[in-house]
Amino acid sequence: MGTTLNDTPSADRTHIAFFGRMNSGKSSLMNALTGQQVSIVSEAGGTTTDLVKKPMEIHGIGPCVFIDTAGFDDDSELGESRIEKAKLAVWQADLAVIIFDAAKPVPEKFDLEKQWYDLLQKNNTPVIFAVSKTDLAAETGNLEKLTDKIRKEFQKEPLPVSAHTKEGLELLKQELVRAAQSNQEEQRFITGSLVKEGDTVLLVMPQDTQAPKGRLILPQVQTLRELLDKKCITICVTPEQMEQSLAALKQPPALIITDSQVFQTVYEKKPPQSRLTSFSVLFAVYKGDIGYFVKGALAIENLTQKDKVLIAECCTHAPLDEDIGRVKLPRLLRKKIGPGLTADIVSGADFPKDLSEYRLVIQCGACMFNRKYVMARVRAAKEQNIPMTNYGVAIAYLNGILNKIELQGM
Repeated sequence: MGTTLNDTPSADRTHIAFFGRMNSGKSSLMNALTGQQVSIVSEAGGTTTDLVKKPMEIHGIGPCVFIDTAGFDDDSELGESRIEKAKLAVWQADLAVIIFDAAKPVPEKFDLEKQWYDLLQKNNTPVIFAVSKTDLAAETGNLEKLTDKIRKEFQKEPLPVSAHTKEGLELLKQELVRAAQSNQEEQRFITGSLVKEGDTVLLVMPQDTQAPKGRLILPQVQTLRELLDKKCITICVTPEQMEQSLAALKQPPALIITDSQVFQTVYEKKPPQSRLTSFSVLFAVYKGDIGYFVKGALAIENLTQKDKVLIAECCTHAPLDEDIGRVKLPRLLRKKIGPGLTADIVSGADFPKDLSEYRLVIQCGACMFNRKYVMARVRAAKEQNIPMTNYGVAIAYLNGILNKIELQGM
């Protein structure tokens, strides 16, 4: 069955990633926890070649997604690309489990485990340590030795688990719940405190070539659902219907939310009493760092035709005639800066490690990514001193209305 309207989008699920050496039991453990054959299991190392994800519901955590990764000691011909995929899971993980194999001799050093533990700590990700294959430990006599060494090296108490006998699985689930609850941020809302119960909100949504036939895009669906949950009076129109809808209302709407690409048109038609924002700006606050994004937008003023800008989309879709990231945004930038400005486009999980050739990064609303991953990109830009903004904030600046729209969180 496909995704239903009741399914929680992956971006809003708690991401739990499993890391470890090749054939350490990551896939078996994930299969045991999910109760399904999600990942292929084999005695041959390197079976997991890409990130394997499985949506779950865990009582105490709620909607989550398990991520199985390739072994971080993979030295095969494709090992480097597999390990890069595993590093992508570091950026995405809200929680992590590092697995040690009790069926193998205790390694002299935990150098690789330390490297990955450091990466996760840098990303502020809670880490649980687990010793797998405890049912085979009697044959090696390694369990106590391995556990002691983990305690000394990491000052962490590892959980003994067995995917075969199910030993320790319930304790691991309980530890995941504990870690998730202690790591939870204060509940975040897409519309923040912009609206309250009873407010009238007008959603102005273009239905052009970019709008999927027969349905709404995810940010619109999620925003609409939140407004209904907040008991707002919500009206949905196209830009062509906006004036007619405003005329039919006794009072101007408290808030108007639109698509960034029609910011200027909607701004010119809105009543002075109505506040204005866009779905992309809302998601800039919900998923990212709005303060940094606004500063990044101001950096547009200093761009020259010799500069390069990186435009990062989360979706991977076929380019459309009036694609906002590939066509409209570069057009707006070149109109202001000049035709020589270079705009590179990346999509999906593609994102350069080295951003030094760019004077600005413009991130989409990131409805397909979790906040953890977006903030990892923000941190990468900050560490390299590269300004970063997002679609909605950049378009508002280029239209000269950045100081006239609602920037919740500023």
